[in-house]
This record gives sequence, C-alpha cells and structure tokens, in this order.
Amino acid sequence: MPSAPQSTPPSMLAGLTSELDKLAPRFDIEASQIHVLRSPADFYRYLIEKILAARRRIFLSTLYIGTTEYDLINAIRKSLKAHPELTVTFLVDALRGTRETPEPSCASLLAPLVTEFGSDRVDVRLYHTPNLTGLRKKFVPKRINEGWGLQHMKLYGIDDEIILSGANLSSNYFTNRQDRYHAFSSKELTNYYFAIHSAISSISFQILPDSSTPAGYTLTWPSSNEGPSPLISPAAYKRTATSLLARLIRPQTVPSSSSQSSTQVYPLSQLTPLLSPDTSTELPALTTLLSALTSPPLQASSWMFTAGYFNIHPRLSRLLLSSPNSTTGTVITAAPQANGFYGSAGVSGMLPAAYTLLARRFLDDVKSAGREESVKLREWRRGVVGEKDGWTYHAKGLWVGSSRSNPEQDAIEPCVTLVGSSNYTKRSYELDLEVGALVVTSDPGLKKRLGKEQEWLREYSKEVNHDEFERVERRVSWKVRVAMLIVRLVGGAL
Repeated sequence: MPSAPQSTPPSMLAGLTSELDKLAPRFDIEASQIHVLRSPADFYRYLIEKILAARRRIFLSTLYIGTTEYDLINAIRKSLKAHPELTVTFLVDALRGTRETPEPSCASLLAPLVTEFGSDRVDVRLYHTPNLTGLRKKFVPKRINEGWGLQHMKLYGIDDEIILSGANLSSNYFTNRQDRYHAFSSKELTNYYFAIHSAISSISFQILPDSSTPAGYTLTWPSSNEGPSPLISPAAYKRTATSLLARLIRPQTVPSSSSQSSTQVYPLSQLTPLLSPDTSTELPALTTLLSALTSPPLQASSWMFTAGYFNIHPRLSRLLLSSPNSTTGTVITAAPQANGFYGSAGVSGMLPAAYTLLARRFLDDVKSAGREESVKLREWRRGVVGEKDGWTYHAKGLWVGSSRSNPEQDAIEPCVTLVGSSNYTKRSYELDLEVGALVVTSDPGLKKRLGKEQEWLREYSKEVNHDEFERVERRVSWKVRVAMLIVRLVGGAL
C-alpha cells in the first residue's frame, strides 16, 4: 500500500519564496484553484466549454490561430450572440498572423467577427516586433522573418479563469501535439494577466474588415494607441512600452482570502524587446530557482526540464549542471520524428537536425561536468509526424521536488513548477514576448497532480546517450551547421 503523500516542510520553500518576492508579483491561492490538463483533446474541450459559458470577457493571446479553426470561431460567435455583455480581444503576432496574405490567414479568419459584432465587442490586435524594421523588414523573406522576434505569449482568459500553456490555437494543438495546460481559477490572477494582455494590445496594430482588399482586412495603427508604431519609431515605441509594462511586472503581493495559503503563484514575463531597461522577470526568477539547487535545502532535490525545441539558454544549462551530484535531473526533448518541422521543405526542414546537434552538445556538457550518472537526456516520440497516428512534442517547463527515495522511481512529486510559453532559449530571453507562472506549493494534492503530469510526459520518452547520436541517420550535415551560423550572424535565433 503506497504511503500517504507528504507535504513539503514550509522551511524548505521559505528561502526560495523570500527571494522570488523580490523579483516578481505574487498571488497566494489555494491548490484546489489549479487544474492540470493532460492532453490536447482535454485542452480543447476545456477551452470550448469555458468559451461557451463566458459572460463578461474572453481574451486570447497566442502566436497564431489556425486558418481553418472554424469550430473555435463559431464557439466564440455563439457565445457573443448569447451574452450581449461579452467582449472578446485577440492578441496574435503580426508576422505569423498575416504570413499567408492574400491567401486565408489568421487575420482574415478573425476579421469577420469584427464585421458581425463591431470593434467595441471584438478587438483583434497584432503585435509587431520593433526588431524588424527598415531594410531588414524589406528584404528578409517571410518564411524566416520570425527569427527576429514574435508575440509568443499564450494566455487564454475566460471571465475569472486563465489557462497558461505553450500551445497555440490550431488543430494539431487540439489533437496530436503534446503540450502542457494549467488552468487557474482566480479572479485576481486572471485580472493580472488581462492587464498584461491589454497593455501589449494597446501598442499593437488593429485588424479592421475591408471587403475592398483581396485579404478582406486592413492593418491599421489606431490613433488611440499609446504610442507610435514600431515601424515608424522603434525607440519611441520601446519607451512607451516600458512606461506601460514596467509597473505591471514589479514585485507585489496579492494575499489569499484564506489566512494561510499553501500555494504561491508568481506570474513571470519576458518582455525584453519592449523594456529599457530590461526588468523582465522570467530569466531572473528561473536563475534564482536553479541557483537554489546548489545549496540547502534544495541541493538534494530532483528536477525535470523539458522543451520541444531544445536550445536551452547557456546560463540555465550551466546552472542545471552545476548543481551537486546529490541532485538528480532529467531532460525531455522531442525526437526528430516528433519535431513539428520534421519533413518540412526548405530551410525549416533543417531544424530537427539543428536541434539534434544542440542536444548532442548538451550531452557533451553533461560529460564534461561529470554528471553522466545523475543527469539523463530523454527523447519523446509517438509515431512519426506527418504519418498516421504521428504526434509532435511541444511541451516546456521545469519541475523541482524532493529527491526520490527509490532511484528506480520515474517521477517525483514536485513542490515547484514553471509553466508557460517560453522555450528557455536565448531567443526567448532576447527577441520574443513570453509569459508564464512559477508555482510553489506545499499542498500534497497539487504535488501529486504535478507528479502525474511528469509521468504523462515521460510515457513516450526514452533515454538517449552519445551512442544514439553516432548512428548514421543522426549525423548532422555541414549545411545545417552553416545555416545555424548564418542565422546567428545576421541577428536571428532558433
């Protein structure tokens, strides 16, 4: 009979939370307010259910919405018709959201909602990075211009509930692309993320319907926006963005209605392209957490890190590997056959091999650090993308918990997890907009749910070592190596 789950001693987490309190906003909530979803289908059902029940607001921040997501749009339309007080705001990326124009695009999918319900009830905003302007914007091809920065946040807010994920809103993310999905039922926390969503929307382009254009819409910069377009004056744009966002991401504490909450949620944002000076909170908070692994009481803990696109920031990689040998770690990443770019034509088809090279270099670092026994790399694969029953892997996150009492035990019951949009790469921390949450808990039930989440992700993974990368089919060509160098030299990033 398994032993009863043990709560984490408050003293184990007190030092960590005292440091995090200096870096980011904090919301004290009950563990029962966090719901961990398992599969793409679960995520889709939950999202549609909440949209249909919405009464006051729906706000969706995502990289893009699939051009054929008619069922999702119809659910939003149905809810707007049923609830006259409901407003809907979208925030997507301008480059990705218009890439197919004048063919059907994310932008052309959303424009008819504005026609039907008016811009006072449906507001469609497209963020454009200030890093891609002038000659660079003119000559960089559409297929690769996203390498200079994107709106990458994933915020799915309905009334007083917020879903944090790494998933975009398209059919594969609803069917066969594995990600993570945490739903938080908290008015205060949802209001906070809505404030972030609204601030960035106020410095983004707006989509307005226009039947006279082949695309069916026009991209405008409203006079009501807080500042100038990033394409006109990037420096002034960044100053405006800083004035709006810096105050939102400063440390603050919102206590729970309960006298003693078991769970703290720290909303983390990485908004480097918009802040001067850069006061983003995700990289500092993650650095603080990983640094804590090197000293008591977390130095004997276990961690699990995952990213579908494995290109972990060098600073984070060094911190993971500098933890003591008493700390055990697992990294899960996508096998090439589970990479969304597997089999793609052109330059993007090189990406799975590029990530293979980066994973191999990580194993080299593991060996150099003398951590081969305590840090393991696993690759996730469920069939082959593009073939029948083939899945892709897009999950990202970190879990930290007490060491396993049984070395053969696959999962721990974490007391800390990080969930959100970031891939934890240099690109995430220099070019894209990212948002997530660091959850710290001493609640046995939530720890058990987080442990189950780890088990779900490990299910289709297997350990790999240097021998795997010596196989002929895993060798990386010189063309891929040269392409990676060129992207870095011209200022882009994977």
